[in-house]
Amino acid sequence: MGLLLTILIILSASVAALKLYIKIITRRCKSHVCLVGKTAIVTGSNCGIGYETALDFAQRGAKVILACRNKQKAEEARKKIIDETDNDNIIVRIIDMASFDSVRAFAKQINETEDRIDILVNNAGAVELEHKRTADGRALLMQVNYLSSFLLTNLLLDLLKKSAPSRIVNVSSIGAKMASNFDPDNIDDFVFHSRDYQHSKLCNILFTIELAKRLEGSDVTTYSLHPGFVGTEIFHNFRGVKKVVVNSLAKLFSITCEEGAQTTIYCSVAKGIEKDSGEHFDCCRKVKPYKNAADPELARKLWKKTVELVGLKPEDKLL
Repeated sequence: MGLLLTILIILSASVAALKLYIKIITRRCKSHVCLVGKTAIVTGSNCGIGYETALDFAQRGAKVILACRNKQKAEEARKKIIDETDNDNIIVRIIDMASFDSVRAFAKQINETEDRIDILVNNAGAVELEHKRTADGRALLMQVNYLSSFLLTNLLLDLLKKSAPSRIVNVSSIGAKMASNFDPDNIDDFVFHSRDYQHSKLCNILFTIELAKRLEGSDVTTYSLHPGFVGTEIFHNFRGVKKVVVNSLAKLFSITCEEGAQTTIYCSVAKGIEKDSGEHFDCCRKVKPYKNAADPELARKLWKKTVELVGLKPEDKLL
């Protein structure tokens, strides 16, 4: 009994120490930049990190476009943001990241109705989705996490350039660091969920690196980031034992959605990081590139393959 008690005490102390460490290293965006007169788009903003990001932008006075798939949930988020900020310049626009037609329709509407875009946050994503093809013939998880963000960004680039200085922020994950045997020619294949997720998040980083090169001289900058281990609805598709384990770990060690949004907000508004376009961020600071994202030729090759997969056309004015 004494040994068991000792083990429990050690485990409890270890958990408490780890939780304290996570809180200590979790940084906050300290920028007080005002966004009055600015327009921001946040995909997947009805909940989680996306919601907290949109809420922050609204508090700064921005016009915020909630780009969401579920209209009811988006309208509920809009009401909550307005109630909390007294900023009624919050708009819901529907986009389904599993459909290129939906992405194109969303971009068309934005280009026709908006005079400017100062911040585009590609936040929408999932950890695990069933292995199936979308109506576009693409792997569902890859399309939701990466391909549609690539397409959306390209379709909005003219307006982003017109609004310069402007920013494109791509929410990735430290999971990208574990991606192995990555080949751009095979990104549309199924292997297993965790690997597919890691590869999709590596794509976000490589996309950011190549995009920064293509945007040089335009005054449009771009950044990728890891938000931290955040307790969000992103895990809701897990089933069985995996769901129990992940939810238990999330309760013990995750940071809040508001804390998890800080690096996204930092990359969107912080002054002085323009020189770091194309870089990766964590805890509101630039970090060293992951080794598997260090090859510029890999990023270039991915760009070329992605143009093919999303069906970009000459009239889309490719970079």
